Amino acid sequence: MSRSARPSSPAPATHVSGEASSSNKGSLPLWQLLIGCADAVAAVRQGQSLTDVLAARAPQERPGVQALSFAALRRLGTAEALRKKLVPKAPQAWVDALLLSSLALACGTEYNEHTLVDQAVEAAKRRARQASGMVNAVLRRFLRERGDLLASIDQDLVASFNHPAWWIKRLKQDWPDHWQAILMANQEQPPMTLRVNQRHHTVAAYRQQLIDAGILAADLEDAKAASLGDLDPLPHQPAHIVLTQGVPVSRLPGFEQGDVSVQDAAAQIAAPLLIHASGQALPAGARVLDACAAPGGKTAHLLELADLDVTALDADPQRLVRVNETLTRLGLKARTIAADASQPSAWWDGKPFDAILLDAPCSASGIVRRHPDVRWLRRESDISALARTQDAILNALWPLLKPGGHLLYCTCSIFKMEGQDRIDAFLQRTSDARALPSPGHLLPVVEYLDPARHNRGDGFFYALLSKTT
Repeated sequence: MSRSARPSSPAPATHVSGEASSSNKGSLPLWQLLIGCADAVAAVRQGQSLTDVLAARAPQERPGVQALSFAALRRLGTAEALRKKLVPKAPQAWVDALLLSSLALACGTEYNEHTLVDQAVEAAKRRARQASGMVNAVLRRFLRERGDLLASIDQDLVASFNHPAWWIKRLKQDWPDHWQAILMANQEQPPMTLRVNQRHHTVAAYRQQLIDAGILAADLEDAKAASLGDLDPLPHQPAHIVLTQGVPVSRLPGFEQGDVSVQDAAAQIAAPLLIHASGQALPAGARVLDACAAPGGKTAHLLELADLDVTALDADPQRLVRVNETLTRLGLKARTIAADASQPSAWWDGKPFDAILLDAPCSASGIVRRHPDVRWLRRESDISALARTQDAILNALWPLLKPGGHLLYCTCSIFKMEGQDRIDAFLQRTSDARALPSPGHLLPVVEYLDPARHNRGDGFFYALLSKTT
């Protein structure tokens, strides 16, 4: 996927569930981690990606600061509403970020509330001494008046659901029966899901290696059901492995040898869906384009499942480095090109592709549980701008597909403007395009909702198109 439109992906060595282990939080004094958390929250409020902010922290601080930052950003709406009640006039930006972080954490169960206040005051003394008294007074008032203060913001949807007002409004319009459950699911810690390189091992054999290494995984059938619930048009989809608790990738048996990768269940749908689009597998040597390929997970999955001639394209040369690193680790080969997918005259060799995977630039609204900063970074105007980009890339790539070939359009978005609306518009203006059965919108909601849209993976959209002959 793109990715001016999406925050930078975390490095492979992190917990891909997006969470740092709790043991990391205790290795440094809490006041020090709170300073880092306030730095991160302040940066996100100024428009910086949390991934980039965390990358700049000292390695020994990063896991603990990440854990606190994730918790704070998941409750930022609540914290902002409380701070406005407690301090109507916003203080200096960093002090405000420290207050918001502390209030968000005080609404959770991560720390003893009195310890949290003491450590927040210590953080203020070390970074903004003149504000330490105010920080102490505000946080202690919150502890005294917690019930009344929380009750006073109970009808505030932003405070209750911790997403921007425009985001909530759009979900209400798109998913009137599911919007609350989607917002609640975005607050949960995502699972760590593995994709086994089946050129090396069967899923069952690798699962046994995990057991031998003391790493617990969900039952194979439970994991298979976790991708699409009762909607499962993918008989060729390989079962993935869901860990019961995230671990560093360094603990995964054979990770450096290419035996396994970390990839969400919803993202693992792409490769088998495209490879088997015609009802039988693409033949060996088939030409496949993976447009907007970085960081390379779907490129690699295509090559793990079939002997294909893959071209991996991405507009960002630095992100293309990640693609090459991924392929090298897995022992796979693809042609990689740094170029704009919407400008094929600059990079296409004139030979049509048998299949095209377009993981288009999008709002990343389906992966906010992994990237809690996304909801606060995105602006409503971004969605229509991204839709125009998605249309432009679709229009540019369609002529590159041979008659009888297939294009799989996908986004990690749950907004209809970036999913079904784009495909409906494309089909109306493209006479030789035909829609084939595909998952459509997958929502990151819980099991009790409509099973046809139940998905324990990230939010995604898939549309498979065929080019008529």
